[in-house]
Amino acid sequence: MQIHSFRPKTFALISVSLALMASMLVIRAAGQTVRIDATPSHIANTFSPLSALGATLDRIPTNTTDIFFRPDQLKQMLEAGWGPISYRQNTELFVQAWHWNPKGKWSDPSGRGYFVGDATPTQDMIRHSYGYSLPHRGVTRNSGAEFDGYSRLDDGDISTYWKSNPYLTKAFTGEEDGAHPQWIVIKLAEIQIVTAIRIAWAEPYARSYTVQYWLGTGDAMDDPTNGEWKDFPAGTVSNGKGGTVTLRLSPAPLASKYVRVLMTESSNTCDTHGKADRRNCVGYAIKEVYLGTLQSDSFHDLLQHAPGQEQTFTYSSSIDPWHQPSDLYMMPDRMESGDQVGLDLFYTSGLTRGLPAMIPVSMLYGTPEDAAAQISYLKKRGYPISYIEMGEEPDGQYFTPEDYATLYLQWATALHQVDPNLKLGGPVFEGVSEDIKFWPNAEGETSWFKRFLEYLKAHGRLAELAFMSYEHYPYYDGTCQGPWSNLFKEPEILTHIVQVWRDDGLPDSVPMFNTETNAPGGDAAVDVFGALWLGETFPAFLTAGGKASYYHHAMPYSTPHPACSNSWGTYRMFTTDHHYIIKQRTSQFFATQMLTQQWAQPVDAEHRLFHAASDIKDSLEHVLVTAYAVLRPDGQWSLMLINKDYDNPHTVSITFHDEDAKKDRSFVGPVARITFGKEQYQWHSAMRDGYADPDGPAAQSTLPAGTDRYTLPPASMTVLRGRVGAP
Repeated sequence: MQIHSFRPKTFALISVSLALMASMLVIRAAGQTVRIDATPSHIANTFSPLSALGATLDRIPTNTTDIFFRPDQLKQMLEAGWGPISYRQNTELFVQAWHWNPKGKWSDPSGRGYFVGDATPTQDMIRHSYGYSLPHRGVTRNSGAEFDGYSRLDDGDISTYWKSNPYLTKAFTGEEDGAHPQWIVIKLAEIQIVTAIRIAWAEPYARSYTVQYWLGTGDAMDDPTNGEWKDFPAGTVSNGKGGTVTLRLSPAPLASKYVRVLMTESSNTCDTHGKADRRNCVGYAIKEVYLGTLQSDSFHDLLQHAPGQEQTFTYSSSIDPWHQPSDLYMMPDRMESGDQVGLDLFYTSGLTRGLPAMIPVSMLYGTPEDAAAQISYLKKRGYPISYIEMGEEPDGQYFTPEDYATLYLQWATALHQVDPNLKLGGPVFEGVSEDIKFWPNAEGETSWFKRFLEYLKAHGRLAELAFMSYEHYPYYDGTCQGPWSNLFKEPEILTHIVQVWRDDGLPDSVPMFNTETNAPGGDAAVDVFGALWLGETFPAFLTAGGKASYYHHAMPYSTPHPACSNSWGTYRMFTTDHHYIIKQRTSQFFATQMLTQQWAQPVDAEHRLFHAASDIKDSLEHVLVTAYAVLRPDGQWSLMLINKDYDNPHTVSITFHDEDAKKDRSFVGPVARITFGKEQYQWHSAMRDGYADPDGPAAQSTLPAGTDRYTLPPASMTVLRGRVGAP
């Protein structure tokens, strides 16, 4: 930090200015009142902590599984007090097929093809499971696969090929292939002149397809409404014959950064895997694609062809989940190649506390038979399942809503044959705060979720959506440092996105789940910022009408945040030593205990949540103190109060207003006061060896009866708990 010297007069002026600013804040917050709408008919929501306040288990490095699941390590994780667990499926983010059971059967007798895990339990317990890379991959990079793997569309190897997902063809959807067009997109490094394309088709090839260019100022993939696809003047083919085809797309130069090949009719000829399996003979396949200009008979290619991330970026609408044993992707020291913890270990370790767990099935890169086998296995073992999430982050995989929807219905059919009472849901969106947009359909609709819902309705199967799920990661500007002001945004963001899904057409009867969430990464996540964020987010989501939130994640491991290379502070409740043994609790551990064991009563019983508001604001109209009021089963009112003012305490009065009784009430008798903030905890960044000092715990005290003013320390979360006078 650079230190400046000041002249005495200048310093005096600055001191006066700061004093004036402080007085402005005090004046603006003169009311210093927190008001709870305690009217019985105005309940905001009801919940049970043992179903609404959960955590997650994500993929972990293979060499940490035995350590993290040691009883002494699990004991510390369970002390946080989280209720249900949501099992996260990381393989689909990395374009991999998940072998939830290492034992199973391949579709091809030679031992390759489409794998279905064994649904019959044995004496052997599934302790580990892994992902298998897809050899017919068409995407260089998506929001998950940013480091490993590559597209076969421009890998420079004519013997490899991309192939689309067979489950998106008429043979499985029952709809004409034109209802689910498949596509590839080429992203050039910069805007270039394009007049020709060369496609080396594999089998099956496209009989009908159109080559298009992106016209607009936005990113064609990540800003899909800020532009449009335009057909090249000579880019339409209606009687394709396969083979290697060179097309002169335009007689005049056209400039674009993105080019799309949109395929609507297949040859339905069989690929290199033979005709014994009809999945080999539907969809579309391309060996290699070239893009550039054509002068006379000379083709100038603009693409970089390479078997790795240095290739020109390509994207594909879907990927055939065909693979073979040699595609096993396992590197013990890396999370992205690590262990999807075995389902038997998951359920028998004690991590789930015996509660029903939310379980995923592989869908984007799986088969309905395998999903059905997985759930059948769990039911035969007697493991309790609360909900089933269908796939993982289709928006991040650039799936169209109609393609995801048709897979959803195919998988739903297979799963409900196992048990018609299974509760299925999705789409498991990425961490989003706004409506997700996609290229417009024929009606001009761009809302991904609205189109997904419309597809289910059109097929008379909206009831198959038992819940809606999405992830919440507030990636604001300045992620690595917080900044502190982002705390002011969180309640509004959560309320807004809940309303967005309802406005898209989600029925009021379908609950919403925030199935994976945490604060912005970097040191902020493990400093007191992370604690206050957590203490706010979970109650705020419930207040907005959500059903449950799941903290990411229960294990004491997470790689450094990708945007924060200078910090190891990230999503976790613990620090570990270099052998992954728990070393210290972070701020979010203490915040979790405040939430699950102090604010809420840790029992499976109804809690009634009421709206609360404060008039404590700064001169910029930021609400400095937010409050969440719950009437617990034990009859106590419990308030979670977040003081987001980093520098100043605030002394507040508490009013419980009953509109029906036309009466204000207050706490009577002693009040329990539990506080955690920067006075109890401070983080010291030291890369891998970052640590906290002081390191908690929360401060606890009992305030005597008659107390009518409550002091909230700066940068703190405080639970006030006691009984309220009769109406």
